[in-house]
Amino acid sequence: MKFLDLARVHIRSGGGGSGAVSFRREKYIEYGGPDGGNGGRGGDVIVETVEGLNTLIDFRYQQHFFAKSGQGGMGKQRTGKDGDSITLRVPVGTEILDEDQETVIADLTEPGQRIILAKGGNGGFGNMHFKSATNQAPRRANPGQPGVEREIWLRLKLIADVGLLGLPNAGKSTFLAATSNARPKIADYPFTTLVPNLGVVGVDGVEFVVADIPGLIAGAHEGRGIGDRFLGHVERSGALLHLVDGTAEDVVEDYQTIITELEMYGEGLVDKPRLTVLNKIDALAPDDLEIRRKALSQVAGSDVLAMSGVAGIGTTEVLRALRDMIGLKSPEELAAQEEDEGDKPWSPV
Repeated sequence: MKFLDLARVHIRSGGGGSGAVSFRREKYIEYGGPDGGNGGRGGDVIVETVEGLNTLIDFRYQQHFFAKSGQGGMGKQRTGKDGDSITLRVPVGTEILDEDQETVIADLTEPGQRIILAKGGNGGFGNMHFKSATNQAPRRANPGQPGVEREIWLRLKLIADVGLLGLPNAGKSTFLAATSNARPKIADYPFTTLVPNLGVVGVDGVEFVVADIPGLIAGAHEGRGIGDRFLGHVERSGALLHLVDGTAEDVVEDYQTIITELEMYGEGLVDKPRLTVLNKIDALAPDDLEIRRKALSQVAGSDVLAMSGVAGIGTTEVLRALRDMIGLKSPEELAAQEEDEGDKPWSPV
C-alpha cells in the first residue's frame, strides 16, 4: 500500500428539501385545510477515525464527497425523506485543516472519533406549519436550507511511542529491521527511506511502536533533500531516538545538524526526551569508539549509548532505555509494584 500523508478533498453537505403547499380536497369534506408537509433534512459530511489504516492513499483517487439532499415535502402531511450522510474514514492521527492549510479544524488522535465537518441543511416548512386562527389557508412554504460546501486538507501524523532521527545512512532502518518485524528498505546509499515506516519492538515483555522517518540533512527546513515534511510524524512521539553514524568524519557536527533542524522546525521537538546513540560501533576500534562517544556525550549533555544495529550489539540496552523514557514497565516491575502497594497499611486518605 502506498503512503500518503497529505490530501485535499472537496466536501458538500446535502441541502434541505423544500416544504410543500397543498390542501386537502376530498369529496363531502367542506373544509379540508392545508396539509403540505415539511422538507427532509440534508445529509451531513462526517469524518471518522478507524483502526488498521496508516495512509491517506484512498483520497488520492477520490477527492469529492457529496452528501444527499433531503426530499421535498408532499401533500397529506407527508414529510420528505432525510438525505443520507456520507462518512470519510481516516487513520488515527489525522488532522483536519481548513483551506489555508494552517487552521486546525480537528485533531483526531483516538479510534472511533467522529466529527461533523459539514451539517446538512434543514428542511423547509410546508404550508401546514403556517396555519393559524387568522391564516387558515396559507399559500406559502419555506425552501430548504442549502448545504455547506468547502475544501479541506487531511494531514496524517503517525502515532508512535518513539521517533527515529538521524542523517541519511545513520542506520535507522537497520535498527528498525533488527528490532521489529518491519521490513524497511535498506541500502548503502543516502535517502533509502522515502516514506515513514512503523515497527513494533519488544523488550522484557513490553512492546511499543517506533516510527522511522526519512533522514534529515543540513538545510532540510529550507526544503533541501526531502525536507522536514516528515517530522510531523514524530511530533506525537513520547521520546526521540537520535542515531549518529559512528563511522562519520565528525560525529559532533552530524549531531548538531539534526539538533539545528529540530530547532528550526519548532513544534517542541527539540524539547522532547531524547536518547542519543552512537551507531555502527562494529566498524570502530575500541579506542576510537571511546573518543567519539566522549565527544558526543559532551555536546549532548547526557550519556550516549553505543550499539550496532546490523550486528545486534547493544540494541537491547537501547530498547530498555527507550522503554524507561516513555514510562512503560515490564510485567515483573508491575507485579512488584502491586505487591508493594498491597503491603501498605490502610489509610483513609
